[in-house]
Amino acid sequence: MHVFLPERERFLALEDELSSPERARFVVLPVPLEQTSSYGQGAAYGPAAIIEASHQLELFDASLGFKPCAAAGGIATLAPLLADDCNGEAMAERVSRVAGRWLDADKRLITLGGEHTSVVGAIRAHAERYNDLTVVQLDAHSDLRQSYQGDDWSHACAMARVLDFHDNLVQVGIRSQCEEEHALSRERGLPVFYGEAIQTSTEQGRDWVGEVIEATSSRVYVTLDCDVLDPSVMPATGTPEPGGLTWRQVNRLLARLCAKREIVGFDVSELAPVEGLIHPQYTVAKLIYRFVGYMRGATTM
Repeated sequence: MHVFLPERERFLALEDELSSPERARFVVLPVPLEQTSSYGQGAAYGPAAIIEASHQLELFDASLGFKPCAAAGGIATLAPLLADDCNGEAMAERVSRVAGRWLDADKRLITLGGEHTSVVGAIRAHAERYNDLTVVQLDAHSDLRQSYQGDDWSHACAMARVLDFHDNLVQVGIRSQCEEEHALSRERGLPVFYGEAIQTSTEQGRDWVGEVIEATSSRVYVTLDCDVLDPSVMPATGTPEPGGLTWRQVNRLLARLCAKREIVGFDVSELAPVEGLIHPQYTVAKLIYRFVGYMRGATTM
């Protein structure tokens, strides 16, 4: 049963009329799992920080020219799905069951994860319900290790766990991978759009966004690790990698994906709030809200 949260705990602090889970087209599911972070800590606090920052957003998006929350028929926020004593695998099962119930109710799900592994269950729920689905991973890291530091469910293994049940994966923004991951991506024939190549394409005026879209099928699920953004934009993440995408590059990609493909759901993970910095969580909250606007038919960018 859905717990109707007070306004201060809702994405955008929406009033009841726009946050009713029965009427809202979009549903936000926070999953603040963090068990394997290997460098910077704090991803467990990411979902709450994003929701708090979202309260400062204007509901009217000046770039889009409308209110995405109204165009979406509302955005409901669920109570956080806490890890308790679950390990990564058990949490994925739990998230998959919860996500599946909302997908079966014909909702578009936005999962706010802690470490990247926390959203694997949401991806699986979508893969089980949508044919011809491409998972588009926006990330600085491949996350294709079969195991890391003795844990098959490390944050460094998130996409390897996705490949266990779904093989249509496109990676965008990659700037760091080990030899094992590089070999696996070649073996599996995964389209990988490396960060360096994206920046070179941008400088030369080539349409790298179009190339990404051409690599996808008719339906797309987007899994976005905050470190896909350059550390100058997104310093609050566990392993920031230089050479990342800009705000405009990510927006342009999401806008055109929404225009050309059916986006069935998305997640955002790996925001690790830094004391004294508020722009990272605000940036992510705005990106999520803008993404909803793109999904509801905005044509900007």
